[in-house]
Amino acid sequence: MNEHGVRPASRPVLVRIPVEPVEAAIEADAFDAASRNRLAVRGPLFGVASRSEDDGDRWQVLVPITNSCPQQARDDLQSKLWFRAKDEAETEAERRALLGAVARLETGKPSEVHVRGTCYRVVRAEEYAGLDPDGGFELPRPTDPEPAAPDWTRTADTPGVDAGLVLDPDAPVTPLQAAEMLTMRSFAYQGSRYPGDVLRDSARAVDTHPDVLLLPAAFMVVERTGDERWGVGGGLHATPQDARRSLDISLTWLGPRQAGTIPLTAGTDVDARSVVAEGTHPALAELRVLAEAADRLRAGRVNEVEAGGTAYRIARSRRLLRWGPDGPESQRPSDVTMVEPMALHPRLDANGVVHNGEEGTRPEDTAT
Repeated sequence: MNEHGVRPASRPVLVRIPVEPVEAAIEADAFDAASRNRLAVRGPLFGVASRSEDDGDRWQVLVPITNSCPQQARDDLQSKLWFRAKDEAETEAERRALLGAVARLETGKPSEVHVRGTCYRVVRAEEYAGLDPDGGFELPRPTDPEPAAPDWTRTADTPGVDAGLVLDPDAPVTPLQAAEMLTMRSFAYQGSRYPGDVLRDSARAVDTHPDVLLLPAAFMVVERTGDERWGVGGGLHATPQDARRSLDISLTWLGPRQAGTIPLTAGTDVDARSVVAEGTHPALAELRVLAEAADRLRAGRVNEVEAGGTAYRIARSRRLLRWGPDGPESQRPSDVTMVEPMALHPRLDANGVVHNGEEGTRPEDTAT
């Protein structure tokens, strides 16, 4: 409801019929998934989107909507605005305006900040996933994006989640996307496992932000040992291959260091594969299991491997964002903040000079 007690009207959904073979295949994959999978809600994610005066109803994603805490999104925004003030501001007035927003983010928890006609808003999405009849997370679909040649290097430069994404509530969607959007309009948390304020905020959002936008699918590594439930083993990635590469790194490089089987002081080129090749390590058998699992992963577009009694799966994550008359939903009062705001960079003055050893933005360097 708005301040007058009137529920905002939902926007019409513009549907386009897929005519290209690739689009038709994607739609068929979506139909198959909808037919066999049930949905499980994982919880909220946060990012930052911006809109300038000439953008109309469209918002540009600035910080990917992948953070589990709204403060993490604010911290990312603080850094982006600080570096913009340092490296890109063309005038003192522009730098002061940017530093004014930085100052607010250093000490407070604003849902949005404004800089010279641009609004930067913390936005909230709901993450959910398809589950198969056995309770396993949905695998990547055959039509999900894959690189022509997989890059397995640890430093591979690939686009991140939501890179270049524009949120457009009037963009046409396919029939199955429209059906999912209309179905999820009424989604709200239910059940005794949620605190009362969370339930109230969720129900209120259905009224204040009655529309739904579907964000691009993302991909993650999930794992299960024995009869335990599947658990998430990392963050979100833009493609299944990016998630596979993160699993390969975890199995052969990061995991052995965390377990102490490879020292933290070992060279960056030392991993389970190189140790197995030498054949003299005290934990050779354990590392061989990991290296062999990683090799199976690299054999093709493999989405499931097992190593040492733990099953690993590349899973498909889905996200929706609620939309109201003023744009995308921001954080709710009941959303949990796990970290407090703080100054993340040295003081930058209005002339663009960095004062190392001094923390925080001073009032005299901000716009008045």
